[in-house]
Amino acid sequence: MPESSGTHIGDRLREARKRRGLTQRALAGASGVSVSLIRKLEQQELRDTRMETARALAVALRLPTSALLNLRDATEDADQGPWAQVRAALTAPPRAPDLADAEPTAGGLAEALRDTERLFAGDRFTELATVLPPLLRDADALDSDDARTRAVRVRLWQLTGWLLTQNRQFDVAAHALDQALSNAVDRLDGAATVTTQCWLLLRTGRLAEARTLAEQWADETEPRLSRATADELSTWGWLMLRVAAASVRDAREGQAADALRMAGAAAAALGREHTPGGDWLRTFGPTTVVLKSAEHESVSGRPDRVLEAAARVPIGDLRPTSNNRNRHLLDIADAHVRLRRYADAVDVLQEVRGASPQWLPQQRYARDILSRVVRRRRTLTPEMRELADAVHLPL
Repeated sequence: MPESSGTHIGDRLREARKRRGLTQRALAGASGVSVSLIRKLEQQELRDTRMETARALAVALRLPTSALLNLRDATEDADQGPWAQVRAALTAPPRAPDLADAEPTAGGLAEALRDTERLFAGDRFTELATVLPPLLRDADALDSDDARTRAVRVRLWQLTGWLLTQNRQFDVAAHALDQALSNAVDRLDGAATVTTQCWLLLRTGRLAEARTLAEQWADETEPRLSRATADELSTWGWLMLRVAAASVRDAREGQAADALRMAGAAAAALGREHTPGGDWLRTFGPTTVVLKSAEHESVSGRPDRVLEAAARVPIGDLRPTSNNRNRHLLDIADAHVRLRRYADAVDVLQEVRGASPQWLPQQRYARDILSRVVRRRRTLTPEMRELADAVHLPL
């Protein structure tokens, strides 16, 4: 659907409904949303609506939910960037429900979150900045605190914390992850949140804190390899990878090697990549360990070993927008630059850009790699100039 010039959800709803040739009553019948609520939205008596309601309307109109939501929410308060409204939804007191709108339900929130997961997995940051605020508000407005509601809320906070860490919104990411950890449904769920917390600490240079936190949780969740479930092995393996990552960056090579070896033992016990509960953030196995081994060689400044490890990675089997895959490709590009294979490095960066165009500009690592290419070249190819613009390389 062409983007409406209107900034109110009612403008977008009315335009989409007319394009589909539906009356308000027909849309109500197809979506399960009351005619009166549709009318109030289109007449702008309501400023916005619940995520669950927007999703029901979008499904009936065969549109992504983000096409109906108010895109102004994602761009106003420019001094805080596109995440201002996500920040507000996470930290503001719960908003009083509008009696004209349907109350959110745990089931509806779970469905809306499942629809949104593809945006997280695909690094669709622009759309997420739009859909997350109402989703977070809906989660806040749920009265029930039963097991299902709690699990959905925790998952939403986990994903939001991961996303905000990815986009360097570290303080509010920490808030979301604290919420997820304090409401964890079980020990493994808490450990999954801690894995992201350790990543946040690594990104902010708090290496000792990251190592200590990962070690503490690894000690508390360590399974017996011969009896452990696949979920237990995956969870513990990731914690050991975080110990290794913090250690290698803190010049503790021996400790890093030991932790990586233990992660390798967990991966060998699994024998394959495993995704607990379908959660792509928790995928762990032999390939993941090889990816992280290459990362350690990169941090240690051994580009030849990076490429040796990379040769053992079945890149074609990894999801095109997997962040582990993308991060690994940056390590490969960095190795090529260190070995003065500049054209190869540019080719790899172009591959990442094609797969994850919204992810690459957020990576300072990518800017550093390309800046070294630029400094060593007398003239730049058109591809290099395009990449420089894409990663916001300073002139």
